[in-house]
Amino acid sequence: MKPPARRPQAAVVISLIALFMAVLAPGAASAATNLVTNPGFETGSTSGWSCAAGAVTTSAPHSGSYALQSTPSNSDIGRCSQSIAVQPNTAYTLSAWVKGSNVYLGVDGGASTWTTGSGWSQLTVPFTSTGSSVTIYVHGWYALPAFQVDDVVLDGPGGAQDTTPPSTPGGLTVGSPTSSSLQLNWSAASDANGIDHYDVVRGTSAAQSVGNVTNWTATGLSPSTTYSFKVRACDPSGNCSPYGATVSGTTSSGPTDPPPGPLPKHVLTGYWQNFNNGATVQRISDVQPAYDVIAVAFADADASRQGAITFNLDSAGLGGYTVAQFKADIAAKKAAGKHVILSVGGQNGTISVTNSTAAANFASSALSVLREYGFDGIDIDLENGVSAQYMGSALRSLQSSFGSGLIITMAPQTIDMQATSFEYFKLALAIKDILTIVNVQYYNSGSMNGCDGQVYSQGTVDFITAQACIMLQNGLRPDQVGLGLPASSRAAGSGYVSPTVVNNALDCLTKGTGCGSFKPSTTWPTLRGAMTWSTNWDALNGSQFASQVGGHVHSLP
Repeated sequence: MKPPARRPQAAVVISLIALFMAVLAPGAASAATNLVTNPGFETGSTSGWSCAAGAVTTSAPHSGSYALQSTPSNSDIGRCSQSIAVQPNTAYTLSAWVKGSNVYLGVDGGASTWTTGSGWSQLTVPFTSTGSSVTIYVHGWYALPAFQVDDVVLDGPGGAQDTTPPSTPGGLTVGSPTSSSLQLNWSAASDANGIDHYDVVRGTSAAQSVGNVTNWTATGLSPSTTYSFKVRACDPSGNCSPYGATVSGTTSSGPTDPPPGPLPKHVLTGYWQNFNNGATVQRISDVQPAYDVIAVAFADADASRQGAITFNLDSAGLGGYTVAQFKADIAAKKAAGKHVILSVGGQNGTISVTNSTAAANFASSALSVLREYGFDGIDIDLENGVSAQYMGSALRSLQSSFGSGLIITMAPQTIDMQATSFEYFKLALAIKDILTIVNVQYYNSGSMNGCDGQVYSQGTVDFITAQACIMLQNGLRPDQVGLGLPASSRAAGSGYVSPTVVNNALDCLTKGTGCGSFKPSTTWPTLRGAMTWSTNWDALNGSQFASQVGGHVHSLP
C-alpha cells in the first residue's frame, strides 16, 4: 500500500555484479545449482513443465533459441508449473526472465512477485523451503496478451523426491453443533517425513487446508442444515493420501452466531502512516474522527528471528512524535470508542511466515508489541506472498493468547482474492471463525475477472462490486468484507475513484441501488464498510473520504 520507493543503490550494485559474473562465465554459475528441468525451453518443448496454455516460441527469446510463450484467456491465467525436489528448511532463490503484461513468478504456498513491460526483465523470489519438494510457477493474467518466460533458475541444493503418500486419516466424527458451526475430529495419519497439513472437503466445495491438526471447526453454516465432510493428509513433498470416509453432521436451529470482535455493524478503516512521504504528517490524535479502525502502518521485521516483528515509531520523520505521546494518543482514541491495530507488511514488507518456527515467532512477538503499545489487533498486508497454513497457525496462536476480542483484518491485493485456491483466500477461509474484516485493495490492479466471469477495468463501480462479490459468493460472511480504495489520486499508482463511486458501490452491494452495468443477483446489507490508504493522504485531500465515505458507511442500515 505504501507508494513505490526507489530501488536501493546496494540492490542495483549487487544486480550489476551478478550480471557481470554471468557474462564472464555464461551458464557456468547456474548450471551447477539450477534445479529446474528444461529451464530455457531449449528442448523445443515444455517438457518438464505442466502448462495450461503454454508453448515454446522462437520469436526473440532472452537467450538461446527458444522461450516459453503462454496465452491467458478470459477464464485462465496461462499458468506453467514444475515440482522440484529440494532440501527442507533451506534457503533458495528462484529467478526468471519475463516479458509481457502482469507476469508472475512464485512458489506455491509461498512468496511471489510480478512485473509488467514490453521488454525482458528479471524477476527474483528468495524463499526458504518447508518440505522436500516445491512447486514453482509462472503465469499471466486473465484476458491479457501472451507473455514470455525464459532462463528459469532455482538456485540451491537438490533433494531426493518423496513420492510416497501418507496413510489415510480415519475416525472422522462431526459433532458439537451450533446454529452456524460443526466440530470435526479425526485420527492422525502417518508418514515417514511427517504430515504437512490436512485437507477438508465440505460437500462439493473445494478442499481447504487446515494445517497439521486433527480437529477443526467448520463455520459460517446455516441453521438446521446437514453437511458432509471428508479429510485427507498431505506430506511436505505434496503427496496426499486418498480421502477417508465421508461423514455428515447437522447444525442446530436458531440464529447464526454474531460476528466476532467488538466493532460496530459498519466501519470505516484508515491506514495511518508511520513515515513522511509527502502526505500530511499526522499524530494518532490527528486522525479524523470518522475512522472507526486506525491501522498503524507498518510493523518492522525482527532480523534476529524469522517471522518475528517489532515496531519502531518514526519520531524524527513525524516531527518529534514521542513514544509516550503515541501510546497516550492510542489510549485516547480507544477511550473515544475507536480501535487501533498494527498493520504488518505493506509494499516493502519483508516479514515471512513459512514454517512452524516462524509462525511461533510471529505470534509471540506480535503479542508483545500489541500489549506494549495497546493495539487492539493485527492487520495482514503482506504483498510479497503469504502462507495460509503457517500464517493461519500464527494468527490462531496470537488470538488464543490475546483473547477473543482480538481484531484480525487483512488487506490483500485484488489478485490475491480472485480464487479460493489462492493463498490469501485460503488464509481468510482457514481463519474465518476468528477473522474480522478483509479489506481488499481495489486499486493498482489493472483489469480483473469479476464474479460473473466478465473482465472489468479498475476505477469503476462495476470493478469494485464484481470483485467484492467473489468473496461474498465464496465463503466469507458479508460482515467480513470491506472495500479498499485510495483516499486521493496521489495515494496510489492507479485506481482512484471519487467518494461518490465508493458510495455507489456500497449501495449496490447492500441495497441493490447505484450499480453500474453489473448488478449482483442478491444484496448483502451487513457488508462491513470501507477502507482507505491513507488517513494522511485523506487529510491532504480535504478529508473527503472521511466525511463523504465515512458518513455514508455510518448511515448504512
